[in-house]
Amino acid sequence: MASDVTALDPSIIVIFGITGDLSKRYLLPALYHLFKVGLLDERSVIVGISRRDMTAAQLLDGVELCHEEPNGVCDPDVEKRLRNQTRMVQMDLGDQQGYHHLHELLDGIEAEAGICMNRLYYLSIPPVVYEPIVGLMGQASLQNGCQHGSAASRLLVEKPFGYDTSSASTLIDSIGAVFKEDQLFRIDHYLAKETVQNILTFRFDNPIFEAIWDKDHIEHIEIIASEQIGIMGRAVFYEPLGALRDFIQSHLLQLLAIVTMDKPAQMDSDHIHEMKQQLLDTVRPVGQDAQGVFDALRGQYQGYREEVDNMQSVTETFAAIRTTIDNDRWRNVPIIIWTGKGLGEKRTEIIVAFRNGLRPPNRLRFRISPSEGIEVELLAKKPGYATELEPAIMDFSYDDSFEDHRHPNAYERVLVDAIRGDHTLFATSHEVMAAWQVVQPVLDAWQRDGGNGLIEYAQGHDGEPLARPLFKGSISNDQTTEGAS
Repeated sequence: MASDVTALDPSIIVIFGITGDLSKRYLLPALYHLFKVGLLDERSVIVGISRRDMTAAQLLDGVELCHEEPNGVCDPDVEKRLRNQTRMVQMDLGDQQGYHHLHELLDGIEAEAGICMNRLYYLSIPPVVYEPIVGLMGQASLQNGCQHGSAASRLLVEKPFGYDTSSASTLIDSIGAVFKEDQLFRIDHYLAKETVQNILTFRFDNPIFEAIWDKDHIEHIEIIASEQIGIMGRAVFYEPLGALRDFIQSHLLQLLAIVTMDKPAQMDSDHIHEMKQQLLDTVRPVGQDAQGVFDALRGQYQGYREEVDNMQSVTETFAAIRTTIDNDRWRNVPIIIWTGKGLGEKRTEIIVAFRNGLRPPNRLRFRISPSEGIEVELLAKKPGYATELEPAIMDFSYDDSFEDHRHPNAYERVLVDAIRGDHTLFATSHEVMAAWQVVQPVLDAWQRDGGNGLIEYAQGHDGEPLARPLFKGSISNDQTTEGAS
């Protein structure tokens, strides 16, 4: 039994698209581990929805359930339990009758167990089909949950939530007509990472930092999500999306809210979301600077057009924006957010640069992946007779500090919190709309401009030089390397 969280209530976890890559790589291994540590009640059932006729054994035989276990080997008893508790349903997602049959199946599972169970619907399917599927779920009353008690029915959806401000608003209204806001869990697996969760603790429980967490002491903030991989054969998903929608609108603006919001009155879901919403409402929509230069950049790695079989594609695989927060704490502090695929290294981190006069700034780094930790870069005197300064690193690593405690991966945390009904790590409708409004001017400008300004870069390129034009004015960015190709 996991020591820090009590066992969850018995649940039926319905996964639409259970044969897909996300389910096989993340969800099913996460469910295995939750069974292993005793968090999932042994009566919980996984219901897999697939267009193909297959058994649970056929599905699970093709899944590496234990790739995150220390030795990569499954516990045979736990694996057997997962197999016994998984049921497959062949279903045409466009057929209304299938949803009524699903409802009957869920009622039957509860009748067989003799208890009411929470119902969790995980849409591991393309976001473009959310709206019609949720509508069919509503017609079959799947949103109502257990028919004989008070157990909850909840819907989990992956990003992107909408394609722009208008479509996001429409999707919020259509899903809201079926599932209430407190039933809806919009997944952002970045928020479920341990480092992100620890940012609030780091800020609010360590007064040496909270006292200087403002425009008077911080020169700029940089939020980075750099990936070495390309689109990995996901042309159908990525080509209409691009880097701005894929990462900045969703993940990275949420990280910005976490690192800059005011302290909540209480550290609970409602008060945290209240502060996040207030913060996102004050982020300036991206536009032109005082010299009339647009504060957004985009690029595309060489070979992308061949990969998606579209030689006219202007979809960006690299995107960077510069903005500010219009409140008393942060006004005029530049915020640079950039992301890209096909770059030289994999790293996701938040860099807070403190003012230090004419000297290089002290930097605080929240390393979110791949090596989770927190790093403080200070200036120290170099040994010797002369007074020479050089950067010295103070490094906190999760792996080193908590080597005896495996922290749950993001999808385990997502599932646990959704079953518990804890919304802390999920975005609200208000937050989604505020984030779209920040980037909507960029989407509009890039659509008007066609491919103008699209930078071509070689795969393996360092992302920092691509974003460098946004480091202007008083920003110190002395650690970047030279040259884009």
